[in-house]
Amino acid sequence: MPAPGADSAVGQPGGLRCDVAVVGGGPAGLAAAAQLGRAGADVVLLEEAAELGGQYFKRRHGAVLAGYGDYRPEGTRLISAVRGAGVRCLTGRLVWGIDDDRRTLLTADVSSGAGLPVTARACIVATGAYERAIPFPGWQLPGVVTPGYAMHLATCDRIALGDRVVLAGTGPFLLATACAVLRAGGGVAAVAEMNRPYWPSAAALSALRFPGRLRELAGYAATLARHRVPVLQGCRVVAARGTGRVREVLMGASDPAAAPDGATPRRLEVDGLAVGFGFRPATELIRLFGVGCAQDELGDVFPRLDELGRTTVPGVYTAGEVAQIAGMRAAVASGSLAAAAAAMDLGLPRPPASVLHDAAASLGAERRFAALTARLYPVTAADCVTMPDETLVCRCEGVRAAELRQAGALGRNDNSSAKAATRAGMGPCQGRQCATAAMALVTATAGRKTAAFAARMPIKPVPLATFTDGPGEG
Repeated sequence: MPAPGADSAVGQPGGLRCDVAVVGGGPAGLAAAAQLGRAGADVVLLEEAAELGGQYFKRRHGAVLAGYGDYRPEGTRLISAVRGAGVRCLTGRLVWGIDDDRRTLLTADVSSGAGLPVTARACIVATGAYERAIPFPGWQLPGVVTPGYAMHLATCDRIALGDRVVLAGTGPFLLATACAVLRAGGGVAAVAEMNRPYWPSAAALSALRFPGRLRELAGYAATLARHRVPVLQGCRVVAARGTGRVREVLMGASDPAAAPDGATPRRLEVDGLAVGFGFRPATELIRLFGVGCAQDELGDVFPRLDELGRTTVPGVYTAGEVAQIAGMRAAVASGSLAAAAAAMDLGLPRPPASVLHDAAASLGAERRFAALTARLYPVTAADCVTMPDETLVCRCEGVRAAELRQAGALGRNDNSSAKAATRAGMGPCQGRQCATAAMALVTATAGRKTAAFAARMPIKPVPLATFTDGPGEG
């Protein structure tokens, strides 16, 4: 058995048993694991990446760490708290499914494929979120990435995406990423915001209730102004072009009806393009558990929870972005609340009332801000269906928009049958990149909303050795 608190993906014959399994080593999972460890629970923390921290608390290494210091030191402190609480941390360990007993997580070593079942009395799912992509012609070109990838390059590796980068899509994350690219020594040609959040409106005035976030926004605006970066509102990427990699971006009005008659797309020369439309929850695992969920207009699935993070399945809890997209502070607060719920249900000591009160207050404030963000930076199903027929929607399987529209036009069709007919969402990414657009295209053509793509095992591709070797072998 690994030493308590040590990062390890080495298992033991027959698997592991524990009080609580926490899936996800980001802010929510770390907060939950640390609190439960301090309460005396035997906790196993499972993280797919090689290190703890998740997307928000990623680690710097080598010369970058020596030259620029720790990235987000609060993450380092939280990871240290987890290890200090005696949590067994299994990194490089992918949770790809659950066994029939609904208490055993099926995991695989990401390098060797060696399987290791982990059986727990309770499970906290903190699997985070994915960046939402909406395809456009040319999005498969090298040099076209998500804002999260551009942010990772700029902050953790101190590498700029390019000297003439366009940030496009919607959300305040575009501004943060643009500033990160500039700090890394790159150049930003423009920030193209699909909505108009920075124009006077009732929703924009509501931001006055969040002075800390306004100061943050003002800092981004000052940095962009100093570098003379234009922020274009009400426009989006129409297409990306280039030979070998992206060289040109065509920008058009987000609402074609509002564009002047005969208006031609604006052309920008670029060497990098980062496009993202917010985030969508990574709910595959909770759906395998059979947790009751609700589906929104975009087809995204969210679990039904009580105020502490209990799901409709006893012993299964969620925390962080998988429960609601609301940012790092909300993730930490919800992790603390989910840990308290698990501790109470298992008969373990619960944290002081003041801890629960502070966590609930923080989560409420962050979710109120998230609601305002959703009003200022909306993404609708209509935004996902404007692409021309030749657009490559599913890059893994080479499925174009025309094929999905044809599938949706078939009588009594739905998302799952369209997926089977076209293979959209069946590639290595399992629909994490294309699901939003694919489902929107099918729904718009069929004229009726249907269930989202089903969650199936394995959640992500695993080596054949996972199924042929015994637990802990390989």
